Amino acid sequence: MKKLRTKQAVICFIGVAVCKLGFAGCYPFIPAYFAAAYLERGGRLLLGIGMFLGMAFMLPLTLMTKYVMTLLVTIVIIKLAEWVNKGCYTWIAAFGAGCSATLLSVFGEMLNVRDGMRTEMAVLEGVFIFAATMVLSRIIHSFLEFTFVNQPIPEIKSNEEEKLLTYAKSFQSLSDIFGRMNVEHTSFSAEEMGRMQNEITGKMCVSCDQCALCWEKDDSPMYGYLSSLLQSIREAGKTNRDIEKKMEEYCPYMQEMTAEALRIFEKASLNMAWYNRLVENREVIAEQLDAMAYIMEDCAKKQKNITEECRSNLQDIAYRARERGIKVIDEQLWEKENGRWQLVMKVMVKDGCVTTRELTKAVAGALNRRMIPEKDTKTLIGKGVNLYTYEEEPRFQAIYGVARMVKDGAAVSGDNFSFLEPESGKMVMCLSDGMGSGSLACKESEMVIELVEKFLEAGFDVETAARMMNSAMVMKGQEDLFSTVDISELDLYDGTCRFYKIGAAATFIRRNGIVECLISTSLPVGVSYKLDMEKSEKDLYNGDFLVMVSDGVLEYLHVPNPEETMQEIIESIETNNATILAKRILERVLLFTGGKAADDMTVLATAIWEK
Repeated sequence: MKKLRTKQAVICFIGVAVCKLGFAGCYPFIPAYFAAAYLERGGRLLLGIGMFLGMAFMLPLTLMTKYVMTLLVTIVIIKLAEWVNKGCYTWIAAFGAGCSATLLSVFGEMLNVRDGMRTEMAVLEGVFIFAATMVLSRIIHSFLEFTFVNQPIPEIKSNEEEKLLTYAKSFQSLSDIFGRMNVEHTSFSAEEMGRMQNEITGKMCVSCDQCALCWEKDDSPMYGYLSSLLQSIREAGKTNRDIEKKMEEYCPYMQEMTAEALRIFEKASLNMAWYNRLVENREVIAEQLDAMAYIMEDCAKKQKNITEECRSNLQDIAYRARERGIKVIDEQLWEKENGRWQLVMKVMVKDGCVTTRELTKAVAGALNRRMIPEKDTKTLIGKGVNLYTYEEEPRFQAIYGVARMVKDGAAVSGDNFSFLEPESGKMVMCLSDGMGSGSLACKESEMVIELVEKFLEAGFDVETAARMMNSAMVMKGQEDLFSTVDISELDLYDGTCRFYKIGAAATFIRRNGIVECLISTSLPVGVSYKLDMEKSEKDLYNGDFLVMVSDGVLEYLHVPNPEETMQEIIESIETNNATILAKRILERVLLFTGGKAADDMTVLATAIWEK
């Protein structure tokens, strides 16, 4: 604040000195400098007094009268503009100062302040005042505002960044360890078969009187018979009758031995099942640790601060904002990894309120980029300090429509869908079809959609969110309740669309009347901890339509190639409205089913338009 007052005093002293600058009998710098300095709201009274005293000591009475009246007219014009719009554009103040000086020179005789200036000179003086005001306004504003404000917003300290990266590496190492431990067993090894054989003989043969005859003779066939018995149990789940008959010739306790072999093998199979379940849980934990490592690495990534590099642009923003009655307290410009800019500002208004739209115009005009405030930003700027964040405006916009039909006889649909924007410039469309129909299928698919939404909102990318969701569904452990997941992630900046399909039906892209089909053959979520997800990527352009459908739409077309039929249906519908397209697709499908819905049907249509 001390520095600001000092600078305002300097501006006042310069104003006094300007009163001495004249040529050809006129002093155009007086109204020009005053108008430019008066637009800065601070120190107005001091400025007026200083320049009045300067003119009183340095100008003849007639010229002093002329320029005092010019300054008064300029003050009235600026005040009126600020009263109407909360701010005054520089060109208005410059035009007012120039015109008032010209008119007073031309018609000065009426006020008895004629200075002998010809009309041509008076007009030239007015033009000079206008131009000088426009230039001086920029210089004075930069001198007052940007030599001491705009201190950099504290960035993440390097040691904190290193800590995050260290934590990320630790989680990644733990994930790798769990990954190396995860060796699933599908069959018994020779070593395990040998242990089971020793366990059987240790329990059944140790107390038998014929043990020496069966196991100590080199030509005894019991080794081969018992091994074949266990092998038959492993392959068929039961003993081989031929082997049992051969063993009965040597072993009087054949029935007991067979029963013990089945018991031991069942116990070993149960242990294997529990071990594989533990392996699955380890895999789930490994994926979650990977996700945590990803989030920490993402948090540790520093955006590039380009405030100093774009200082002139930021000065222009503050200048344009001041013309609209908005005071810029601080502003920082960041460049993200993808090259897009983000502007963080602290602004306020001295009196009343100004719409955010005015600030947006100032930002866009100064940066020469299409900038928009982030979602849920206040629409009015008030007296208090307000924080605003601006992002580059996406090139495309997406408009979606939905058409749904519940299975005949069912109360609710087993399909659920979601349209969300997890971050600026991203659009994610998600469709989940719960197996079966009714409330159970609805709850299952609803849980899938909710989990995906939560993970995306937490900052995970789509693929990681899908894997985390699958892990949660596997841990849930409810059998025979699975859901398909169809996710389309659209980048509204460049039109790139990534498709993630987990047991989902085909997706269709319509472009210039031609329809392309994307087919999936993966399994639904929750079936296995190893997620079976198919990924693909396509570039979308202005006027393209993206159509996502649930299984019930294609399965009951009752045609050999339902995907080809759906392509023909979409091609035959002429509309540029996403909602109408979705409804007409469903209407055409019902023509194939006789108006009946044998399963839940959902059609999502998204139109991509260039702004």
